[in-house]
Amino acid sequence: MSNITTGAEQPYEVDGCRGVLRVYSDGSIWRSSDPSFKVPVHDDGSVVWKDAFFDSTHDLHLRLYKPASPSTTKLPIFYYIHGGGFCIGSRTWPNCQNYCFKLALELQAVIISPDYRLAPENRLPAAIEDGYMAVKWLQAQAMSEEPDTWLTDVADFSKVFISGDSAGGNIAHNLAVRLGAGSPELAPVLVRGYVLLAPYFGGTVKSKSEAEGPKAAFLNWELIDRFWRLSIPIGETTDHPLVNPFGPQSRSLEPLELDPILVVMGGSDLLKDRAKDYAERLQNWGKDIQYVEFEGQQHGFFTINPNSEPATQLMQIIKTFVVEKST
Repeated sequence: MSNITTGAEQPYEVDGCRGVLRVYSDGSIWRSSDPSFKVPVHDDGSVVWKDAFFDSTHDLHLRLYKPASPSTTKLPIFYYIHGGGFCIGSRTWPNCQNYCFKLALELQAVIISPDYRLAPENRLPAAIEDGYMAVKWLQAQAMSEEPDTWLTDVADFSKVFISGDSAGGNIAHNLAVRLGAGSPELAPVLVRGYVLLAPYFGGTVKSKSEAEGPKAAFLNWELIDRFWRLSIPIGETTDHPLVNPFGPQSRSLEPLELDPILVVMGGSDLLKDRAKDYAERLQNWGKDIQYVEFEGQQHGFFTINPNSEPATQLMQIIKTFVVEKST
């Protein structure tokens, strides 16, 4: 961190997120090298993994996972884009790794977990663009004369799913809109569906669940508001089209052809009402949308307690969605 001071005034902290990000009055930023979720990594050898560059310009990596002993010769591809309010998080964090291990085994799939540029150093639309580049990387692999055989020997490029958790769910939604049904610009890669896990949407008018949500919630309103303040473009509001799919300047989703979308929410998540409204509007417009709500569950319940009964049920729902949309 570089400190720039005038006179005797020392910079002071003006914003912080979960102990791993601090923003100071002089504009300087401190990031911890440690994750905010200090849990052990459960790497028992049943899943093999490696990292790969997907954007050398911005020094961005993705992490690839696959079952050590796959059940079939060709596996579907499942993107898992991490959350963190666009401000924190990483493919390397233990909670992200552990969930990817579980996804690879339970889905019998190749899991791709990309990083993306974080705010406030890189405000939106940077994260959305990086999500797009992570998917274009897969197309390049599918078309390459010298591909990474670690991936291509087992991956079925015609069965791709894009999922995201919280901010990652927002990225997944924006990719669904950008790529459209059948993802023609990604050929020969074919996206079959999207999984939005507690997607992080916003808006200038508070929803009921946002207004009435408990302050003690894992993702409370104060933190939601702070993440948006640090991540939306300077001078914009949370009605920005990348934040609010139904904002005054947002492109109408009604005429768009979209691939199937599974939306998952915890019943006690402050973001619940926005996600439910999103699913209901798309359903009313004839889109292939499935909405699943887990009563009493908080934001991120499936990665915080991945072995819980609700998380186990969710994994089966995702598995069914992947199987049904792959045929």
